[in-house]
Amino acid sequence: MTQPTERNRLDEEESPYLRQHADNPVNWQPWDERALEAAREHDVPIFLSIGYSACHWCHVMEEESFADEEVAEVLNEHFVPIKVDREERPDVDSIYMTVCQLVTGGGGWPLSAWLTPDGKPFYVGTYFPKEPKRGQPGFRDLLDRISDSWRDPDDRAEMENRADQWTEAARGQLEETPESVGAAEPPSSEVLETAADTALRSADRQYGGFGSGGPKFPQPARLRVLARADDRTGRDEYRAVLEETLDAMAAGGLYDHVGGGFHRYCVDRDWTVPHFEKMLYDNAEIPRTMLAGYQLTGNERYAEVTRETLAFVDRELTHDEGGFFSTLDAQSETEAGEREEGAFYVWTPDEIRDAVDDGTAADLFCDRYDVTESGNFEGQNQPNIVAPIDTLADRYDLSEDEVRDRLETARERLFEAREERPRPARDEKVLAGWNGLMISTCAEAGFVLGADEYATMAVDALEFVRDRLWDDDEERLSRRYKDGDVAVEGYLEDYAFLARGALYCYEVTGEVDHLAFALDLARVIEAEFWDADRETLYFTPESGEALVTRPQELGDQSTPSAAGVAVETLLALDGFAEEDFESIASGVLETHAGRLESDPLQHATLCLAADRLESGALEVTVAADEVPDEWYERFATQYLPDRLFAPRPPTDDGLESWLDRLDLAEAPAIWADRDARDGEPTLYVCRNRTCSPPTTDVDDAIEWLSETEVESDDGSESGENVPF
Repeated sequence: MTQPTERNRLDEEESPYLRQHADNPVNWQPWDERALEAAREHDVPIFLSIGYSACHWCHVMEEESFADEEVAEVLNEHFVPIKVDREERPDVDSIYMTVCQLVTGGGGWPLSAWLTPDGKPFYVGTYFPKEPKRGQPGFRDLLDRISDSWRDPDDRAEMENRADQWTEAARGQLEETPESVGAAEPPSSEVLETAADTALRSADRQYGGFGSGGPKFPQPARLRVLARADDRTGRDEYRAVLEETLDAMAAGGLYDHVGGGFHRYCVDRDWTVPHFEKMLYDNAEIPRTMLAGYQLTGNERYAEVTRETLAFVDRELTHDEGGFFSTLDAQSETEAGEREEGAFYVWTPDEIRDAVDDGTAADLFCDRYDVTESGNFEGQNQPNIVAPIDTLADRYDLSEDEVRDRLETARERLFEAREERPRPARDEKVLAGWNGLMISTCAEAGFVLGADEYATMAVDALEFVRDRLWDDDEERLSRRYKDGDVAVEGYLEDYAFLARGALYCYEVTGEVDHLAFALDLARVIEAEFWDADRETLYFTPESGEALVTRPQELGDQSTPSAAGVAVETLLALDGFAEEDFESIASGVLETHAGRLESDPLQHATLCLAADRLESGALEVTVAADEVPDEWYERFATQYLPDRLFAPRPPTDDGLESWLDRLDLAEAPAIWADRDARDGEPTLYVCRNRTCSPPTTDVDDAIEWLSETEVESDDGSESGENVPF
């Protein structure tokens, strides 16, 4: 039989994950029309393998099967083998991962799927060992069986029938119509409390996090639900679970205590051993949640972890010109030259003593961070905080300050020693959406922590992405930049996450260009992703590639729901736009009200959006040439989850140039008639269309805010209010 593809084409790709497979004997193809046409022309199945560069089991399957000449011979002769980087093509991943979860009850990467030539799946799974093992079929045997069945007319008919059924099931899951899920009105803020109550029931009150066993994932959207529910209700249990989980993540192996930053998840219940890859999105979303915890509780540890994580991102995941890279691999080389998971991060007591060169400081570090001879990870140790400072002070007859100083000295020396180790590989893709998440966190950290360097990180990254991935003429966003190469049409998450990041940059800097860019992105969301007939937001653009179904992303995954962030961001931008963004947000929530009410915790970000729609934004308009630092500081100390900080020029004459930049005929309500009084910076604080008197004293505004009820039972508000 003539092979349907003649060579491995992945050396033509920029994705580091795809290039990792460029030397395989498998004739891998990227997902493109040329590969799909080869399957149709030769009438052979597609073998689709989806993964990402930091995926441990992806590497294992490559070493066992894809580097094997015999396996490659079968794949090349009887299939069109296609390799997809899920980080570049989340649309393709979403469809086939949904099928895998529906059929097998689980999922993960590598995702292995066999498709008909027209892209419909008929067999799915994740990692397969080369030979049968522990009840799993061997990959080599699977290939033979599937190939034989495809050539048998009766078996093939059954496979094609199954493919049709599975595709329809995926379409029903991903592309629901409003008739099946719609409601007369958006869900009320009650879904927020329902989601929070569900989180309480699933909370691990002994070790923190959610679920009664391992693995433990960060779940930042659930934590933000708890934070906002605590703010809305004052119920102590919400805050208790929030703090227990933040404390567990900050103390356990999820966190890198030597160099800062978070690993992907922990494999055990008590947060001891992580899966060692570091993802940009985790190091954006977890610190943003830590900042909320810091505002709610005043716990300085949450601010400290945020600072250390942003230092890690700046040092290890930042392009020289400002954008953020995607991941660090879990594996790195040992002294023996073998690649092992966690090799860069783990320690033995002897390695600690050699690096620290101070017996007491080394012993303190080992006691503090559970570094023992037996180890907690394959005979070595991933540091976890197990001993409090005061206990160590008593044990070593030192003051608490002396303990902290010696521990910091030990950490610094361990960091220096670790820098000499072979480093984990870095995936240097710059993804628009993931950068949007990190930009939001950096900007929020600049606001909350009062640090200009974080706002600078945010703005530098925003400008990097805008310069390279935004086409001003076409007004379209691409998803990926790598070494000068731009590829992949942007998805809803790219537009939504980046729009939120641009809005946050405007809030913290007062630069109108960032607001204008956020509005440009929002307008494309309306034009390309909003379906007015079905009243929903799709994940893929209307003008994009047609797949076997057009997915939506309503639930939170490893990143927040694209639809949820889009709805929240459209609500925030509605006050600046001539477009009716609020009606889009309301329409999405109405359409999917049934989902939110029946399974609120899986749709945590959309529940947060529903709460924002009903509660309204807290608008803080500042008329000034430059917002006084003290004003930022005073608002930064408050947990105000619906805060919308809206700087504007002090005079209407100055506002004219801003309106030109935003292509607005007149000032939006959030700025209209809100100029500076007596030539002084002036504050207007408004909630639910009721405002404080204009004031030049930030304490007056804060006092009005603290005395004003968000909403009384009869819908009226208390305080000295001036309706606009």
